Amino acid sequence: MDVKKLLEKNAARMNALYAGVDQTARYEGLAQTFREKFGREPEMFVSAPGRTEVVGNHTDHQNGKVLAASVNLDTVAAIAPRGDTIVKLYSAGYDKPFEVDVADLTVHEDEKESTFALIRGVAAKLSQLGYKVGGFDACATSTVFKGSGLSSSAAFEVMLVAAFDALYNGWTVDAKENARISQFAENAFFGKPSGLLDQSASAVGGLVTMDFAVSPASVESIPYDFGAKGYAVCVVSAGGDHGNLTADYAAIPAEMKSVAKAMGRELLCDVTPEELMSALPKLKNKVKDRAILRAFHYVDETRRVEDAVKALKADDLQGFFKAVIGSGESSWKLLQNLNVPASDNQEMPLALEMSRRMLEGKGAWRIHGGGFAGTILAFVPFDMLETYRQTMDGVFGEKATTVLAIRPEGVVKLD
Repeated sequence: MDVKKLLEKNAARMNALYAGVDQTARYEGLAQTFREKFGREPEMFVSAPGRTEVVGNHTDHQNGKVLAASVNLDTVAAIAPRGDTIVKLYSAGYDKPFEVDVADLTVHEDEKESTFALIRGVAAKLSQLGYKVGGFDACATSTVFKGSGLSSSAAFEVMLVAAFDALYNGWTVDAKENARISQFAENAFFGKPSGLLDQSASAVGGLVTMDFAVSPASVESIPYDFGAKGYAVCVVSAGGDHGNLTADYAAIPAEMKSVAKAMGRELLCDVTPEELMSALPKLKNKVKDRAILRAFHYVDETRRVEDAVKALKADDLQGFFKAVIGSGESSWKLLQNLNVPASDNQEMPLALEMSRRMLEGKGAWRIHGGGFAGTILAFVPFDMLETYRQTMDGVFGEKATTVLAIRPEGVVKLD
């Protein structure tokens, strides 16, 4: 494979995917690593982006609405098929490869919360749906930093589906199905309950609003250029680790579902704010108070997504910022996913309060992703960007602030 020629052939696409940042060295380095590990040439590259959740915090698992976007940070893999059923994947930062025989597509309890589980889970769901699976060699690297709320795990899952699809199914798995397959792997094999937001935003791409109350989920593109309006989209890594927070994440959908069940419903998407308010005498002491507060967050947040989308379509940036800030305040007060009770540090609230003091009346800020640890999201005027970056980096560390660009495509293959 002549990587330079491949990238030159796809120059316009690469420019759009990576916001003008040259990827030649990265892709050539990945191909060279593949040659060193496997003694042959890769056949193609597959890339799946990270995502930013704009409004709609913890609504997808209740079949709610979200506004999200894929970003110019991605997981990319050089791949080639094998003649057996072994998937052998080297990932940057790990000395040993992840090796899985996809002839065995059963859940392995000892693989829970591991890369092995994701590989096996993706292959299992593809096979269940009638797609072909087979072995392949891969070398992968990612710019979607872990614990960032940019969904490094979802990007990895979506990339895996794309690898099996490109090598064995002629690129026939559409983006929505890719997302559902990826979610299945994370839920059933990895062992982490999650909605469909992360995988959908990575697979579909662009700035999109999604409604999960219909099946398959409706996805609508929202063309909007924040840069043209004078704003940078940033995430700030405030610290903390997502790795040991599975129980905290799992409690959110579980508590929301407990409220829905107490009201005779399956999910909160079938509950209105008025019905929830009327049900309070029945709910009090039957479910946790925190569960009720989280349910209030959900019913308000789905309406907030509608407000944000309406504002963008009307080019009402201040109305959009109001929805973003409201989302963050609700996550802090009602959803309560800003800090871990067992930890003395409160990095996320500190980062948000710093942002409020700098950006109030000028931009927007909110918790990013699942919460508890990781990052915040901010819309920063270009004329304040350097000051904002220096201030946040001065507290949370060098390069804590990352400026993002919205990626126009989701998962892609280059061959």
